[in-house]
Amino acid sequence: MRDSQPLENGMLSNKIQTAINQQINEELFSAYVYLAMAAEADRLGLPGFSNWFKMQYQEELGHADRFFNYVLERDAQVELLPINQPEINDESALTLFEKALNHERHITQCISGLKDLAKSESDHATDVFLEWFVNEQVEEEANAQQVIDQLRLVDGNPNGLFMIDRELATRTAAPDA
Repeated sequence: MRDSQPLENGMLSNKIQTAINQQINEELFSAYVYLAMAAEADRLGLPGFSNWFKMQYQEELGHADRFFNYVLERDAQVELLPINQPEINDESALTLFEKALNHERHITQCISGLKDLAKSESDHATDVFLEWFVNEQVEEEANAQQVIDQLRLVDGNPNGLFMIDRELATRTAAPDA
């Protein structure tokens, strides 16, 4: 059987199964990154920023779970891969969000690659499944950019940073769409 051919009974092709298992790892690593960012924000005395990153951590776990369940629904095999250690240390609020934006851009590229693979494999179910993630990534990047823009506006002013921190403290877990 060729790697690109779907398995019997509508299962995922080997290529797509491998790629989605890699995406599960990416999402779990994302959660790990955001948890490290929450700890760093807490160290900086920014509980609102820490809250924002903790909410993001929970979201990323939810994304990993969506992929995990999808693989199982398609009667394919989940393979959990090792999770790398995030590199977060001695950051500022601005650099944390710049790293978050860069990380989200990386995840967007991963999702786009999965979409391209699903199309090349004529896996319409996976292609449709991935649409939610495409839209989610637009939102993820915009949210990080919005905070970066605010941080640049206050330009290190402690009062401005305090106001942003208070705003970020109000973030609650988003309902699963």
